[in-house]
Order: sequence, then structure tokens, then C-alpha cells
Amino acid sequence: MLAFAVSLIFAASVPTGLLAAQSDASALLKFLDGVVDWYRGANIEQSVTTGPNDILILSENHQVADQVIQQAFAFAKAEATSIAQSASTNQEQEQNGTPSQSSSLIQLSQQIDREVQQLQSTLESEKQSLQSATGRKRQQLAESVAETQSALDLAQAREEAVDNMAEFAEEAGAVGQGPANLRAQIQALERGIPALSSNMPNNKGANAASGATANANAASNQANRAAEQKPVPTGLWGLVSQLFALSGDVRTLQQRIDATDVLNRSADQFRTPLVNTLKALSAQGDSLSGQTGATTPADLAQRKSQLDSLTAQFKETSERVLPLSKMRILLNLYRSNLVEWQVGVKSEEASVLKSLLVRLIFFGVILGIIFGLAEIWRRAIVRYVHDFRRRYQLLLIRRIVVSFTVIIVIAFAFASELTAVATFAGLLTAGVAVALQNVILSIAGYFFLIGKYGIRVGDRVEIAGVSGEVVDVGLVRLYMLETGSAGPSSPSGRVVAFPNSVVFQSSTGLFKQIPGTNFDWHELTLTVPAGSDWSAIEAKVRETVEKVFSGYREEMERQHQQMETILTSTSVSPLTPTTRVQYSPTGLEVVARYPVDLLHAADIDDQMTRELVQAIHREAKAEGAGSPTPNVKLTKNVTPAGTPSS
Repeated sequence: MLAFAVSLIFAASVPTGLLAAQSDASALLKFLDGVVDWYRGANIEQSVTTGPNDILILSENHQVADQVIQQAFAFAKAEATSIAQSASTNQEQEQNGTPSQSSSLIQLSQQIDREVQQLQSTLESEKQSLQSATGRKRQQLAESVAETQSALDLAQAREEAVDNMAEFAEEAGAVGQGPANLRAQIQALERGIPALSSNMPNNKGANAASGATANANAASNQANRAAEQKPVPTGLWGLVSQLFALSGDVRTLQQRIDATDVLNRSADQFRTPLVNTLKALSAQGDSLSGQTGATTPADLAQRKSQLDSLTAQFKETSERVLPLSKMRILLNLYRSNLVEWQVGVKSEEASVLKSLLVRLIFFGVILGIIFGLAEIWRRAIVRYVHDFRRRYQLLLIRRIVVSFTVIIVIAFAFASELTAVATFAGLLTAGVAVALQNVILSIAGYFFLIGKYGIRVGDRVEIAGVSGEVVDVGLVRLYMLETGSAGPSSPSGRVVAFPNSVVFQSSTGLFKQIPGTNFDWHELTLTVPAGSDWSAIEAKVRETVEKVFSGYREEMERQHQQMETILTSTSVSPLTPTTRVQYSPTGLEVVARYPVDLLHAADIDDQMTRELVQAIHREAKAEGAGSPTPNVKLTKNVTPAGTPSS
């Protein structure tokens, strides 16, 4: 029998009045979904909170939003009841006045709900009276309270049973859609809102609501602490970041304002027809009240019936329009709070922008002063320093100082906290010192190399046993052209690179000629044969060496004067040839030591050797045939380049 009834229900066509009610239900659910989305979107406002004033507005908006959602669901319930009654009435009229089971259950549920509310009011009144009653009256009131409580329990049990039956009838009567199931859908939405859970019948949601309130208060307190502890940015980076954050806050608040306006317009679409209905009912009531022609009891009864009907319609419409009117007031209050909040954020944004512009101008002025002084420094160096090497050194120092100063100014300009700058600079310096210790040491060595006794391009030096002519002195490395054993006039064709840190390495050895000098010491050794007159040979050697030396004596004297000018703190021996006699494993030796100009060293050695050999041969011919001939040996670079003879 039940299956047959169900099949008839699904096979029957849907009445026209029910279709209209379904359309109204869909519009109501769409409106309610919009309200829920707007309510849940209010959480984004917490991200905009930056100060105590913002927290006050946020707290007030939370309370207003709770009231808005409550009024929205109150209107939805009243509207759902009206839609259900209208659909039931239309359906009954289309079914020849036969009332439906769903309509009867809904009316019974409403009747029992009114009875429950009346019993609850009576119970609260009796409990209040019981607190102040004494004696026999208190006993009577206690019995009355117990009786009323029992009646209330019975009414609530009846309401629960009727609601279950009505819900089942709604689900079976409209296939889960339309006005019959509207009340259940509204209740399902209501269960998902913590602020409304305490209003659900037979639902222990008060703890959930209080928990949500506690969470909101905790979030507000946390935002307040964050706002109090947040440092005020002073650097360019912090100001720019805050400016972008404030701009995002302005956009967020504008989105909330637009969403509130959309919700307000959506509510007005329901409110305006209801207000017009109230106006029409009021006009009809005034018209009926103003009629004075009817005097018969039947006319009076008919007028009374019409007025009672208008009164019932007015009350029913008022119950529907009152939550929307409250919603409108609350939404306007919510919107005004958002506008005030947005104005405050825009004011803070303008203040931050002003601070940023002032700091940028100050930063530009400082950089302008630095670059202006650097240009004055450059022009002074170019004008007053004529030595190219010294000019290059001063310009390099200028470039380093200006770069370091600009980096420091930029760091202080962009940093928000000086302690952060100091910490960052310390960590960065330690990391750079460890990673680039060799490079830093070479840069430090560069300034030693360009000093008074340093190295310049063209100097002849010896480093780690490699001799050559310096071709470039860089900030990190120096380069020299290696020379062969024949002297600077015979380069090997290889360029040798050494790090500037070689000046700090005692084991490597760095030898360079004294500035303004270009000489070396060479030796000629003659082994005196047994039985020869060594004194005559020594005299001949001295005479020959003096003869050759006289050809470039002036150049050696000039270089000697240059050394005396530079080495003012020590005495310098003259650059003149010397001879001495010494023993060796091969016999007695006569040694001639003489300075040579490096530019003509090969020619001087050749001339010195030729003259000495010719003199010895002439001496041998004069003494006769068979006289022994001394052995001649030439030794070069007997002392480091540029070192004076002792």
C-alpha cells in the first residue's frame, strides 16, 4: 500500500502553484548562500588589522556580522514558512480543496512550536516568582513549575515527533527540492554557522558558539600583540614593503565594501515587495476603518473579518520584513565601519608614501654630495698630480673609498634596523674574509707594491728565483716578462704572474732594483799558473778593467748619486771596479769585480774579456815562448740586482 502511494506521488504532475513556490525557494536559498559567503568572507579582515583602532573596528564588525546572519536566517525561516503555506494553499486549491499531509504537518508543527514558546515563557515567569515566594505559596508555585515543566517536555516531544514526520513528508513529497524541503535546507545551513548553533532546537551548540567567540577574542588579542610589537620601518625596503601591504589592505577593504553593497541590494530585492505589501495593507486598513455607511451587524461582522484578515496578513508580512530592515541597518553600520577603516588605512598609506619620498630625496641628496666630492677629488688629482703612476694610485684609492661609502649609505638607507645591518655586516664580513682571504691579502699587498719602495712597470725584479721585467701591476696580481741568462736584452718569451700577496711571504723572496738605477755586478776570475808573477798579473787586470770602466764611469756615478738620494738612512759604496787575490783548489786566483749597465751588459762583458785576453797574450809574448797562460772565467749576477757593492 505504501509503495503504491509513493508511486502515485512520483507519477503525479507538479502543480503550477508548487512550481512558483519552488522558484521562490531557489531565490531564497541563493540569497541565503550569498549571506553565508559574505559572513565567512569577514575573516579576511583579520589580515588587515595593524593597530588598536583596527582591532576595535574588527571586533565591532564581528558582532554586527553575527547579528546580520541571525536576521538573515530569521527572515529565511519566516519566508520559508510563507512559501510553504502559499505552496500548500495553491496545491490544495488545485486539488479541489483537499489538504495535503505535508501542509497539515507543517501547520501542526507551527502550532506546537507556539505552544512550546508559550510554555517556556510561563515556566520562566513561574521560576522567577518562585525565587521570591514563601510558605504555602512557594509550595504551590513549585508544584506549578513541575507541572509546567512536564507539559513543556511533552510539547517538545510532540514537536520533535511532528518535525520528523514533516521532514519525511517533505522529502517524499517534493523529491528533496522546492518549498517542501526548504526548511530542512535552511536548518542544514544554520548548523554550519557557529554563531547560530545555540539557536537550533534541541541542539547543544552554546559551547560551540562560546568557543568560536573565544577563538575570535584570541585572534584579536594576537593581532593586538602583533600590532604592538611590530617595529616601525625606517629603511627604504621596509617602507616600500609597508606601502605595498597597505595598498593590499585598501583593496581588501574595498572588496568587503563592494560585497556588503551587493548583499544590501540583494536584501532590498526581497524587502521592497514586502514594504509595498505593508503599504498596501495599511492603505486597505485605513480605507476599511474610514467606512461609516455600514450599520447592520452583518456589515460590521464582515468589516471585522476583513480587518482581522488584514491584521493577520500585516503581522505575517511584518515578521518577514522586520529582519530585512534590521539587516539593512546592520549592513549600513558594517559598511560605515569598513569605510572608516579604509580611510584610516589610506591615511596611513599616504603617511608612509610621504616618508618614503622624503627618505628617497634625502638618499638622493646624500649620493649627490658623495659623487660631487668624488668629482672634485678626481679633478684635483688630475690637476695637481703629474706623475702618472701616483695619479693612478690616487684615483684607485678614490674609487675604492667612493664605492665603499656608497655601499654603506645604501645599506643604511634600505635597512630598517641598524642592529640588523650590524649583524648582517658582521656575518657578511666573516664569510667574505674566510672565502676570499687570499684575494684580500693580495689587495692589501697591492698597496705595499705601489708604495715608495714598491714596484712599477719597467722595473727589473726577481721573485722566487725568477728574474724579469715588470709589465703590469694589477689589484690582485703582478705580471713580469721573464728574461734569459743573457740579461734583459734576451727575454724568454714567457710572462710570469705572481699574486700581490707575495710581499707577505718571507720564504719567497722579492728583489727589485733601486728606483733610478739599472746596474749589476760581474766578476772575471784569472787562475795564475805556477811560477808566474801574480802581482804583475793583478796589476794588468786592474789596468784593463779600469780602462774599460772609464767608458761608462759617468753613468755609474749618476746611478750612485740616485741611490744616495733615495737611501738617505744608509751609506752607499761607490760603483767602482775592485780586484783581489784569493786561493782556490786549482791555485792562486785574481778576481776582478766591476759594475755593468744592464742595457749594455753584454757589450761591456765582451769588451772586458777581449781586452783582458789581449793584455795577457801581449804579456806572454813579452816574456817569451813557453810561458804559462792564465785561465779566464767570467761570472755574472754575483749579487742581487741593484744591490750596492760592499
